[in-house]
Amino acid sequence: MNQASVESTNNLPSALKRVRKALGLTQEEFGILSSRTYVSSLERGLKSPTLGKLEQICETMGLHPLTLLALAYAPSREGDLQTLLTRVQDEVARIQQSEARVRGRGGRK
Repeated sequence: MNQASVESTNNLPSALKRVRKALGLTQEEFGILSSRTYVSSLERGLKSPTLGKLEQICETMGLHPLTLLALAYAPSREGDLQTLLTRVQDEVARIQQSEARVRGRGGRK
């Protein structure tokens, strides 16, 4: 996989703002886990959340973190989202198959 192509299509700030607004949430409603300033910084791309913070934010919105990440990496067209989800599913299956082969050889590479 080309790392540059993944990074250039990541739009987490936009996805976070899009989802928050779609759910009718204000930045202040994240105050229990983060300040409004922090959420604003995330939405403007000035800061990047840790995985733990991303989980907390998604929990506040009632989403699985992968939902937000899928929206961050897929353009707004539904076909593109389906293509991305199919790719992720295929990659996970390939990794699981490789792990099974390694276990079948007694854990040796």
